[in-house]
Amino acid sequence: MTTVDLHIHSHYSNDGEFSPQMLVDLCLQAGLTHAAIADHNSVKAIGEAIAASEGTPLTVVPAIELDCVFDGVNLHLLGYGIDHTAHVFDTIEDHIHQQEQNNAAVLMRLVRQLGIEFDDDVIAGLAYDGVVTGEMIAEAALIYDRAAENPLLDPYRGDGKRSDNPYVNFYWDYCSQGKPAHTPMNFMHLSQAIGIIHDNQGVPILAHPGINLKEDAALLEEILAEGIQGIEVYSSYHNHQQVLFYREAALANHILMTCGSDFHGKTKKSITIGGINCEDDDRRMLAELLRAIMKMG
Repeated sequence: MTTVDLHIHSHYSNDGEFSPQMLVDLCLQAGLTHAAIADHNSVKAIGEAIAASEGTPLTVVPAIELDCVFDGVNLHLLGYGIDHTAHVFDTIEDHIHQQEQNNAAVLMRLVRQLGIEFDDDVIAGLAYDGVVTGEMIAEAALIYDRAAENPLLDPYRGDGKRSDNPYVNFYWDYCSQGKPAHTPMNFMHLSQAIGIIHDNQGVPILAHPGINLKEDAALLEEILAEGIQGIEVYSSYHNHQQVLFYREAALANHILMTCGSDFHGKTKKSITIGGINCEDDDRRMLAELLRAIMKMG
């Protein structure tokens, strides 16, 4: 366990469960001293979380997780220490949100074409302002198939091989980039995302690269050349070999390392706040990140 968790999501992420106030409470219960609520393309939680943490031992680090693309690969870019009052972030959120609303019906149709059924009323109850995600469809499909008649859902039930985080694993298996129910989005280029973070006093860090890059050293080298200042080496998604790979890459390039759980709540039920092994290096990583943020201010 760690006292630092720099990647947490609130309900302002369309796949997050808890309010900023509830997240602050959970962080305090977990014994954290520093936390970053880094919602998908949104900064709405930051002010609420900072206000909720006043008078407590918890320091909230302003952050965001921007969707972007490089060489055809979708990436997530964390921005720490940003000016969360900048209007550009509202514009980004509106742009992404509109696309997600437009994609909702297409996503549901594509999943149904695979032979996975669900109740539209359940989806309507789960949807966030007209946005439907693969995780929501997974939840609705498992509710619909209580009798366990659809073998396509077996991996996500009980002790199935994908049941540790059934909803998000369903998303990765069926709805993510390159999968049969993927609905393309128009994301900004990585260089633009880095520029936006820099322009707003932030430090850009590549999130959980083990998911997106699969240890492609050549691709990672090209990405780092764009101006990223660090790598989220310690992530709930990274196995030991991936931690070693990305830690070595960070050391070799003299860039920052960070640690984050990517906690969402029920969407990723096996992931807990602070539930990451940072090899007792969390305080040093935090200090270096905070120094980098100070330089950007």
